[in-house]
Amino acid sequence: MMKYNTQEKRLALPEYGRNIQNMVDYCVSIPGKEERTQCANTIINIMGNMFPHLRDVNDFKHILWDHLAIMSDFALDIDYPYEVIKKENLYVKPNRLPYNQGYITYKHYGKNLENMIRKATEYEAGEQKEYLIGLLANHMKKSFLTWNKEVVDDSKIFKDLEHLSKGRIVRDEDSHKLTESKDILMKKNKGLARRQNK
Repeated sequence: MMKYNTQEKRLALPEYGRNIQNMVDYCVSIPGKEERTQCANTIINIMGNMFPHLRDVNDFKHILWDHLAIMSDFALDIDYPYEVIKKENLYVKPNRLPYNQGYITYKHYGKNLENMIRKATEYEAGEQKEYLIGLLANHMKKSFLTWNKEVVDDSKIFKDLEHLSKGRIVRDEDSHKLTESKDILMKKNKGLARRQNK
C-alpha cells in the first residue's frame, strides 16, 4: 500500500526533504556515539551539497549543524563541532519594535517631510537653505497632488509650509514659483502608464 507524505510525520525543515529527514532519524537511532558522529558528518556534507550557492554565507557550516539539531528534535547525542541552538531559544519572540506614535499634522505630507522642514529651519540663511526650501515646497506639492488628485494653488503649499515651520519659513507665490500642477500630474500619469505596459 502506498504511503502519502501527508501521512508521514511533519518535516521540521521541509527545504531538506523527506530523505534527509529519514537519514537524521536513522542517525539518532545509531547506538554508538562515534558511529553517530560519523553519520552526522556525512549528513552535513549532503546538506551542504544541496545548497552550494550558500557556501559563501558566513557561518554556513554552523547553520547546517543548527539545522541538523532542529531536524533531530535536539535528540542527536553527538559532540557538535559548534555550539548549536538550544530548543528553548528556537521560538523566542523578538522584542516589540517601538513604533513612533507621534502626531502628523498633515497626513498627505507625512512625518518625514515635517522633520525635514524642522531641520531646514535650523539652516543658516543663504543659497543652500533657499534651495532646500524650494525642494521641500515642490515635494509638498507633489505629495498633495498624489493624495488629493486635484489642482492645488501654490498659496496653499506656502501656507502649509509656514504652518509646519511654526512661522519660520514664509514664502509667497509672487517671489517663489513651484512646479506646475499639470506638469506633476502628467509626469505621474506617464510613470503609471509605463509601469502598466511592463
